[in-house]
Amino acid sequence: MECDKCGADAIHHAAYSGAHLCGEHLRLSVEKRVKRRVREDGLLDPDATPDDPDRWVIGLSGGKDSVALTQILDDVFGKDPRVEMLALTIHEGIEGYRDASVDACVELADDLSMRHELVSYEEEFDVRMDDVVEDDPENMAACAYCGVFRRDLLETYAAEFDADKLLTGHNLDDEAQTAMMNFLEGDVRQVAKHFDASLGPFDERAETDAFVPRAKPLRDVPEKEIALYCHVRDLPTHMAECPHAEEAYRGEIQSTIHALEENHPGARHSIMAGYEELSALAADAYRDGDGDGENPDLGECERCGSQTSRSVCRKCRLLESLEAV
Repeated sequence: MECDKCGADAIHHAAYSGAHLCGEHLRLSVEKRVKRRVREDGLLDPDATPDDPDRWVIGLSGGKDSVALTQILDDVFGKDPRVEMLALTIHEGIEGYRDASVDACVELADDLSMRHELVSYEEEFDVRMDDVVEDDPENMAACAYCGVFRRDLLETYAAEFDADKLLTGHNLDDEAQTAMMNFLEGDVRQVAKHFDASLGPFDERAETDAFVPRAKPLRDVPEKEIALYCHVRDLPTHMAECPHAEEAYRGEIQSTIHALEENHPGARHSIMAGYEELSALAADAYRDGDGDGENPDLGECERCGSQTSRSVCRKCRLLESLEAV
């Protein structure tokens, strides 16, 4: 199998496009799509200057997606004085897993001379995921706890660093799964929130001070291609799966989409194309009357001050439950 671009040995066949690509042209293809997404989303504030740069916090876990994202963003913006980047790593307290990925984060940040911050559940919440899984007071999957704690720390530290954007390494497979889950759950309001939180171009989103807006520059690239990209570039990557990962429902959706893609190449792209268009329509329908995106039902958590629709936020309620064990 030869590369369509240069005739060298191909390492990947993208069935959705029919392309056969060698390592070098796979690399160029991935980077082209990420750069296009950066442009289309308007990631760089047009008013940013060296004196008042756009501040980006990148969620760097050490896995293939976040490593590829960090590397590509540094390639494009690392020397741009209009952008200030910081890599944020969260240690959940999973023995034999997170320590190795932290090493990959440190190595990459050192290679790029990028500011890198490490925070942990233990320091911030006095919990470790290994203990949470053992106690499990809410009888939930580990990912249900971890997702709440992780989101809280990402948002808290992005705000503390006065970030303008929070960037995460969600790929095409991740986003297609989330889209299908929201469809099947009939959660139109969540679809609307998704647009303003992370999907819509920045100049089309409702402005809000409730959280640091997110962006997902890898969301047009399939997971397999990101893994190959990291291999081609020999990036420091921790490829092991979390030992506590057990999201049963998402796993079913993942298997369904994988089967669709096998039989109908391009299914993931079609899901996302339709979802993004519908999310824009839903956002217009569900925003408040002023169109400013502020949710009048949101207030401050009585315990930690974070934004919540209840008197006590989900994170604090989970921590209370864990403390009672």
